[in-house]
Amino acid sequence: MAAQSSDAPPTQDILPETAAAIRDGEVAPAATDTAYTEAGVEHASEGGLPQFDTQWWAGQIFWLLILFAILYVLMAKVFLPRLRGVKDERVATIAGAVEAARQVQAEAAGQAEAAKAEVEQARSTSRATAAAAKARVTEEANRRAAEEEAVVNARIAEAETAIGKTRDAAMGRVAEIAVDTAQALVERLTGKVATATEAKAAVKSEGAA
Repeated sequence: MAAQSSDAPPTQDILPETAAAIRDGEVAPAATDTAYTEAGVEHASEGGLPQFDTQWWAGQIFWLLILFAILYVLMAKVFLPRLRGVKDERVATIAGAVEAARQVQAEAAGQAEAAKAEVEQARSTSRATAAAAKARVTEEANRRAAEEEAVVNARIAEAETAIGKTRDAAMGRVAEIAVDTAQALVERLTGKVATATEAKAAVKSEGAA
């Protein structure tokens, strides 16, 4: 059993055709070994990456050109137009936003100028109103002061007239008293009664002196 197992060729790495020939007895084990060895050498000589084998370069270059053409068409007709459209849309959006911001800024500046003008007009109006009110108050105060002054002057004039009348009356009374006094003194000093004419003449002469 051991001898048979040692003489039997390994069949796990033999080609299916060779294994079938061995089972049918058409191929000798030595021939099988020789075929197996030649197949291994041939397989070993063909090892490595196929893309580095020069016999495949023509096909690789052909398919590379086809893929490049397909990618170029896709980029030129699909991807780049979409990217350009997105970029243009973004640029348009940004430009629209900037223009809207400028318009809003211009409107805000216009509104600020209008508000400033309204404030200045309101200030001017308030100043004019205050000046007019002050003028009316001053005019009213001057009118009332003039009226009161006129009333006071009238009262002063009436008082002066009354005082003058009273003074004149008093002065006339003083003259009578002086005449009576003079008559009484003359009568007391001389024992004679002086007449009213003489007494008035004496008082006038004293007043003139």
